Amino acid sequence: MLAVLRQLPGLKEKSRGTFYRGSRAFLHFHEDPTGHHMDVRTGADFERCRVQTKAEQRTALTKVRKALAG
Repeated sequence: MLAVLRQLPGLKEKSRGTFYRGSRAFLHFHEDPTGHHMDVRTGADFERCRVQTKAEQRTALTKVRKALAG
């Protein structure tokens, strides 16, 4: 998933797994007892997406692409 994110235009990885869009934090990852999650900025706030499975990762990447397009 990180490899895909690193190829998306407009994102800069400031530290491993923490991406910025311009000067603002755009997405980052968390791990908790329920699995791996990604927080992605969708407008003014972050939205948490679980990214434990391949299907969840595809859904999260779709949200990232929509947020970048908007």
